[in-house]
Amino acid sequence: MITNAIAQLRTTDLSASIRFYTETLALAFQFRDFYAGIRAGSQMIHLKQVDAPDPTLDFIRAGEHFHLYLETDDIDTTVAMLKDNGVQLIRDVHATGWGARECT
Repeated sequence: MITNAIAQLRTTDLSASIRFYTETLALAFQFRDFYAGIRAGSQMIHLKQVDAPDPTLDFIRAGEHFHLYLETDDIDTTVAMLKDNGVQLIRDVHATGWGARECT
């Protein structure tokens, strides 16, 4: 039985990514200089150092696709906290056609 899923995000700058995610989340572990785990509530996100930017990032930006989708009970408070921590949104909170409120 699968009990959990962990997203692994590629980064060309592990230290900067750890700083970015731990401004609002918590560093769970770091393994040497190429791998780290970030805790988001009861979930885990893994960061892996790579040599080149992910080639899918332009596609993701253009179509508002996600490598990581985080859910929250209070999107307005969460977005305010992200903005207070310097996170720049691509698209602010908005209603979707499927009845959710989300941001990018």
